[in-house]
Amino acid sequence: METKGPSKITQPSEDLRPAQTVPRPLSRRNFLRQTAISGMALTIGAYLPAGGERKAAIVNLGSIDGVNQEVELLSWISIDSAGRVLIFNHRSEMGQGTFQAIPQIIAEELEVGTDQMTIRFAAANPKKWGPQPQEGSFSVRGWYKQLLQIGASAREMLIETAAKKWNVPVGECYAERGEVIHRPSGNRLGYGVLVEAASKLTPPKEVKLKERKDYKIVGKPMPRQDTPIKINGSAGFGLDKKLPGMLYAQVERNPRFRGKVKSFDASATLAVPGVKRVFKVQRVVFTHLYEGVAVVADSLWAAMRGRRLLKVEWNDQGFEHLSSEQLLTRMHEDLKKPQPSPEFEKAYGQAEKKIEVFYETPYQSHSCMEPLNCIADVREDRIEMWGPLQEANWIQADLSERMKMPIQQVSVNMTFLGGGFGRKAFLDYPYEAALISKEMRAPVQVMWTREDDMTGGPFRPGAVYVCRGGLDKEGRILASQVLTASQPIGEEVDVDRAPVAASTNSGGMDGMLRSYLQSIPHYSFGGHATVSPIPTMWWRSVSASTEGFAWESFIDELAHEAGKDPLDFRKEHLPNPRYQAMIDRLDSLSGWKSRVRGAGWGVAITECFGSIVGHIVKVSRKPDGKVKIERVIALMDCGWYVNPDIISAQVEGSIVMGLGAAIKHATHFRDGKAVERNFNSYDMPRINEIPDIEVYVMENDEKPGGVGEPGLPPFAPALCNAIFDLTRKRIRNLPFRLDEV
Repeated sequence: METKGPSKITQPSEDLRPAQTVPRPLSRRNFLRQTAISGMALTIGAYLPAGGERKAAIVNLGSIDGVNQEVELLSWISIDSAGRVLIFNHRSEMGQGTFQAIPQIIAEELEVGTDQMTIRFAAANPKKWGPQPQEGSFSVRGWYKQLLQIGASAREMLIETAAKKWNVPVGECYAERGEVIHRPSGNRLGYGVLVEAASKLTPPKEVKLKERKDYKIVGKPMPRQDTPIKINGSAGFGLDKKLPGMLYAQVERNPRFRGKVKSFDASATLAVPGVKRVFKVQRVVFTHLYEGVAVVADSLWAAMRGRRLLKVEWNDQGFEHLSSEQLLTRMHEDLKKPQPSPEFEKAYGQAEKKIEVFYETPYQSHSCMEPLNCIADVREDRIEMWGPLQEANWIQADLSERMKMPIQQVSVNMTFLGGGFGRKAFLDYPYEAALISKEMRAPVQVMWTREDDMTGGPFRPGAVYVCRGGLDKEGRILASQVLTASQPIGEEVDVDRAPVAASTNSGGMDGMLRSYLQSIPHYSFGGHATVSPIPTMWWRSVSASTEGFAWESFIDELAHEAGKDPLDFRKEHLPNPRYQAMIDRLDSLSGWKSRVRGAGWGVAITECFGSIVGHIVKVSRKPDGKVKIERVIALMDCGWYVNPDIISAQVEGSIVMGLGAAIKHATHFRDGKAVERNFNSYDMPRINEIPDIEVYVMENDEKPGGVGEPGLPPFAPALCNAIFDLTRKRIRNLPFRLDEV
């Protein structure tokens, strides 16, 4: 049974700001005050022993007078005496769909419709909600069982309460749409009537979960409950949040990242009406302190005007000012450094056919549609933070440590995010805002301009790959090696290092289907950390976005060298039944076997974050001779899933983002500065450039995998493989211009 009608969605509001300067024990009364639900409530969650060594247990928060500080407590569901259900979403929502998916999971076992719920973001609180990081497409695949169990436990407590009222066996009762029903008599009691008595029960130690065939809302296409408020403008994003007495700040940051403030002249800036203060500020980027000058005013416009008049002299000594050309040359030089793998070399030397090719991928900006921003309010006894924050727990812990404030007195509140892609998980911009607020002794909203956001980094690192492969007499891969030169993600490399040894038959690549390692007798992976002061970090699908391009392009080249069909060649080297099923389904969906050779068909299949995704891309020549992308068929195997509509939306978005990274944009550097500053030079795909996209979901009994990231890596190699099929030209360097092929 599918539910209809929109859910009521509660936006983060002033009531989420803790009113107490000293944390109170989590008594039942305090919990109900915090959740703003009136009347008697059944509030349940789960607790984990410190360190999470043992299985989580379901607890009834309504029966607890205080919280054991040695456990992590996760609170999820509250039902008031009127039968209203409140579900807390403990994960950030940046478009990936957790705001819908997490309540949908709980609602399935709780036996309520999503239209019967109120949804609210949970503030950062690992003692209460447990880990809240939003990374690695982990929300569903890491939490689905626990969320199902919590919903089921609440349901069973309500059923038990109704059975006692009717004096009937529990087995004669069941729950549906927020009511408990006695099967023989047809008597019904709503959850609101039962909640007071249910709140006094001990949750069951074991609870039976539904079989997948019995699901009513999980696995069903359902409209996202945050879509209407995003369309009508009522959704609360970071810039929508306002506090009494709030000031606004803009920061002039060094365009060469590590440069220090030598001096600044703020005389003209301070003459701007509304400007309050101008002072030096820092932000932490991995192991380095980046410096800037903050302009604080009583309006954002005044801060922006004042910043334009600010004169800053930078000290840029002590680090390299590299260009893109220098970085690329350095990566190619790194690949020449010794990375011995004698066993591989011996096998490679015995191959009947050999190829060696290089692939290059560029640095990329995250370029979320919503630039970075956040509000900090730092006081003597507490810190409060609001904004589009992807990693609430990380930020809370970082601020607690750096600002010397007990973690219980650091409140981090999430709004909706206008994109994240990893950048809004970083800790630098909240810390910078906290320092500004501390200096001003007032709440301050720090707004990054588009230029700040696009040039300030950290960036997805560029990379160069050299791939070597040898085929045996039957055209199967006998030996394969991939060597990589790139900056390590999440680390600024300052000194030359010995390369990672290219040992035989160990290691692998992000994005590569692991089953390849079962069929290739001799394989070798190694790499070198390229030295550069440019800050780099994760970007949607992390290393799979670049390594998947190199590997799946290389597999296609090996198939051509072997004289075999690219899809058949992959199937021959992927013995695992799950991959075989993926290939067979791609074949049937696309009509691959009936295609005309040379008509412009390309395939790529990658794996990351527990999911396998295959793309088939069809290209053709337009009347003017230029290449056109006609069609993309995407097949997602994420195992157990919640909402196919969310999967389709995420894969479509991943393809559009992958398209931009393949043929539209890259970040270049000149004299140590990022060149592309706005969308006039960092070109984004337009709607008229988006091909027809068809998304399909595999049905199987596998464990759930990620959805928000795995759909991106296959697109670029599938596109380039299709272009080769059409033109016989290999595309090995990204980005490239489609109209120049």
